[in-house]
Amino acid sequence: MRTGAAEGHEGYFHEAAFYASDQELLDVVVPFLEEGVAAGEPVLVAFGPVNERLLGTAFDLAKVTVIPGDEQYLRPAVAIRRYRELFARCVADGAAQVRVVGDVPHPGAGQPWDWWARYESVVNRVFDDFPLWGLCPYDTRITPEHVLDDVVRTHPRLATVDGRHVHNDGYEVPARFLSPWREAPRPLPEAEPPVTDLRDPTAAEARRELRAALGPSGIGRDRTEDFVMAVSEAVTNAFVHGRPPLRVRIWSGPGRAVVTVTDGGAGPVDPFTGLVAAKETRSAGVGLWMAHQICRHVCMYADEEGFVVRLEC
Repeated sequence: MRTGAAEGHEGYFHEAAFYASDQELLDVVVPFLEEGVAAGEPVLVAFGPVNERLLGTAFDLAKVTVIPGDEQYLRPAVAIRRYRELFARCVADGAAQVRVVGDVPHPGAGQPWDWWARYESVVNRVFDDFPLWGLCPYDTRITPEHVLDDVVRTHPRLATVDGRHVHNDGYEVPARFLSPWREAPRPLPEAEPPVTDLRDPTAAEARRELRAALGPSGIGRDRTEDFVMAVSEAVTNAFVHGRPPLRVRIWSGPGRAVVTVTDGGAGPVDPFTGLVAAKETRSAGVGLWMAHQICRHVCMYADEEGFVVRLEC
């Protein structure tokens, strides 16, 4: 039987909380944890070091499962995969409800937001097969306004610092929030022209040119080969599932590389592409999911040329 505000709810009970002080964070999180422990529920905490230390001053973290937030939230697709594995184990062990609280990355914490915004929307669907109560606290002192707007749009419920749990009228279902790729946020353009600009290359040609471009960058061999594989998958996807023309642009500098793969199509029909492992091996989602597991950042959007996959190493 489920407990607390999620009592009687089926699937994922997804809440956001906004706090403006350390004490407000504790006011929201500590009761959430205490109630879960008292009910004998699995309770998972995935905070960054600062909030984990703060929480440890008010709550005995030995009573819950602590997951290093920097590892859990390495990349959105990685977080989804790891969380689903954890939740599945908890349910297999007989849990009637699992509670989780964590720090989702955003620009105020030094991370790009676009793919984490997609994450916050997608999990409403991909975690809905678990009896899960998730609490996502956001610090209004450092979180940009556009991120806070997206948080409202991606959470069906809100937890308040005075202990209330309320329905969120600003919530948008994933199919609506994950709008057509043409409306997706775009990164700032690179300051310099690309070092390589390929027209209709094969995946093999793209791999060869990328390795050559990365040579002077100082990027290690393993990281280079992982990135080459991710770009190769994106090129193959564009060739198989997109429309011509195909264009691959490469930027490379000390310790960093960016590649854009552009085709003339409209992009994948499935807005979950990249964040969730595709069930069909012939789907465009397989290669992009692999890229999301590997790259430092992946951004997908549409522009005047077509559909763009931007990969950063």
